Amino acid sequence: MTYVLAIDQGTTSTRAIVFDQSLLPVASAQEEFPQFFPQSGWVEHNPDDLWATTAGTCRAAIERAGVSVADIVSIGITNQRETTVVWDAETGKPIYNAIVWQDRRTAEYCRSLQEAGHSEMFADRTGLLIDPYFSATKVKWILDHVEGARDRARRGELLFGTIDSFLIWKMTGGQRHVTDATNAARTMLYDIRKGRWSQTICDLFDIPMNMLPEVKDSADEFGDCRADLFGRALPIRGVAGDQQAATVGQACFQPGMLKSTYGTGCFALLNTGDVPVKSNNRLLTTIAYQLNGKPTYALEGSIFIAGAVVQWLRDGLKIIREASETQGLADTADPAQSVVMVPAFTGLGAPYWNPECRGAIYGLTRNSGPSELAKAALESVGYQTRDLIDAMRADWEQTGGANTGEAVLRVDGGMSASDWTMQFLADITNAPVDRPKVLETTALGVAWLAGMKMGVLPDQEEFAKGWALDREFRPTMDAEVRADKYTAWKRAVESTLAF
Repeated sequence: MTYVLAIDQGTTSTRAIVFDQSLLPVASAQEEFPQFFPQSGWVEHNPDDLWATTAGTCRAAIERAGVSVADIVSIGITNQRETTVVWDAETGKPIYNAIVWQDRRTAEYCRSLQEAGHSEMFADRTGLLIDPYFSATKVKWILDHVEGARDRARRGELLFGTIDSFLIWKMTGGQRHVTDATNAARTMLYDIRKGRWSQTICDLFDIPMNMLPEVKDSADEFGDCRADLFGRALPIRGVAGDQQAATVGQACFQPGMLKSTYGTGCFALLNTGDVPVKSNNRLLTTIAYQLNGKPTYALEGSIFIAGAVVQWLRDGLKIIREASETQGLADTADPAQSVVMVPAFTGLGAPYWNPECRGAIYGLTRNSGPSELAKAALESVGYQTRDLIDAMRADWEQTGGANTGEAVLRVDGGMSASDWTMQFLADITNAPVDRPKVLETTALGVAWLAGMKMGVLPDQEEFAKGWALDREFRPTMDAEVRADKYTAWKRAVESTLAF
């Protein structure tokens, strides 16, 4: 039996999972690390924490699996996207904390770029909106604010990378400075059509191109880790950003296939094949994965608040003790009440992209209570997902995207375990919702990429055949009810934006 080690380096914790040749998880380890908030809107990590938790969880997972390191054939890495590290090219010491994807410190600079008329150029080349979310303005900020950094970068003394690049550099003892196309596509520095770093954009930000990593396929030779780390020099052969890794793990390989991951927020990706579809609905155009030098593109939309709305019911309102209690409350809600919650706690994501608006609840009566609020909270996830899907389908069909028949949404992430929420999702989108048996789709995606590259796991077609359904949720809601409920949601969003 051979095994693959998958590293899932996330925003609040790092996990390592050992998968067997049947792509079933054998053992795992997880470790949280501190978050730093130096100022309002700033979010940072200590890169050394990310490295320490990666090395530690890998060793723990291998030990718990009870397998020999000699039987581990490859490592796959998936990571929080856009988070930015700049480090010394000789010592590996970061010159500043990692600036996390959530960080908003460059918002004013991004507005100045928009006002200067650069939005169209960035959309055409990178597929992205100008936003602090992405890596480019974070790199510029570090070079602007760490004394001597830009001069050192010009001399080739500093390197920039997303978390995958930093981990690979550390694991290979500084031998490899590389990334994959999916992570490069989230930096706002990468031309996704030409498949190379954009000199024009780097010049605009005054970012020396010699800082940037080499861009490789998602299944490729990223180097071998140091033998002293785990007892053997294990090859690193699969890398993808977390949402793209989930797309691969869900086997969304055909154009028109759609996956949605429900965690704190929600990320939906629609495979558009070899066509980078430009959105008219403020969605992102990105790379879903790249194999054999050929990129497969996707439309991506993000919802800021999904599972976090249930956390608010628990920690903010304190009307539940466990997330699972929301299903029972929703079932007992008064059907005569039409309470609508717009959970814009940190603004609204796609397709609205309004970070300034804030949450609201509509339709409250004297009889409204915990049950009605729980139901409205769960329904808000379905409504927001429909917003995304409708926008994606409109962009896809406008470019002549093939109609692949009945649309199916493949779901994963913690909130996908809620049967009530998934049934409402099917009802409000009027489409089947498929939940897989293996919910660890992010780690599964890079495990397959790494094992496939080594020739020990099946090819793309066979892997897709092995995707296993846990449960399908089919729409049962009356069409008129669906239309009325969605109209109420749209009216609530309009009112929230207006306020």
